[in-house]
Amino acid sequence: MSTPDRDKDGNPLIERYTPNERSNHWITAICFVLLAVSGLAMFHPATAWLAVFLGGGQWTRILHPFIGLVMFVSFALLVVRFWHHNQFEPGDKQWLDQIGDVIHKREDKVPKAGRYNAGQKLLFFVLIFCMCGLLLSGVVIWRAYFAFYFPIDIVRFAALLHAFCAFVIICAIVVHVYAGFWVKGSIGAMVRGTVTYGWARKHHPRWFEVVARKSRD
Repeated sequence: MSTPDRDKDGNPLIERYTPNERSNHWITAICFVLLAVSGLAMFHPATAWLAVFLGGGQWTRILHPFIGLVMFVSFALLVVRFWHHNQFEPGDKQWLDQIGDVIHKREDKVPKAGRYNAGQKLLFFVLIFCMCGLLLSGVVIWRAYFAFYFPIDIVRFAALLHAFCAFVIICAIVVHVYAGFWVKGSIGAMVRGTVTYGWARKHHPRWFEVVARKSRD
């Protein structure tokens, strides 16, 4: 393994995300923001002003589903990249049971996390569920191309499912972003791609041990 980069103080850094992984993440994130504001613009008159971000009401109705397809494809690539890191393991249930210790930063009391902890894995599968729900329901209610193929009752149910999945995914992303700022260094990992040895050892000790072994080979 090549010698890791170092920070401004000369401390070694570990690569957590490759440039391709980071680009994939940010494409998904940008699409999510555009879809959230455009979806809210169409959801209720009180938030209709958000349509300005996509050029007005007409452009919002046209672009929203196409951006949704881009986000789904981009997210699917993330799933393929990180699927094997997000499988639940024996210690994950205990990690979730001791979430209070995590919140109070007593991570030494919970089972060692691998590349992702149990909370991140849970979020991963919630996002998969919501993304699939949004795609399937979105196709059914896409008036320009598909809605006329389905009975009105199915279209109405799909509209409710779309709103439900959108609500859940917005809440999940809010938690994801908050956690990113709360765990100092997480945002930097997705911006620069690297984390310090101390960060990796503290928050993802089993992953750190694997990386450290590889660096000695």
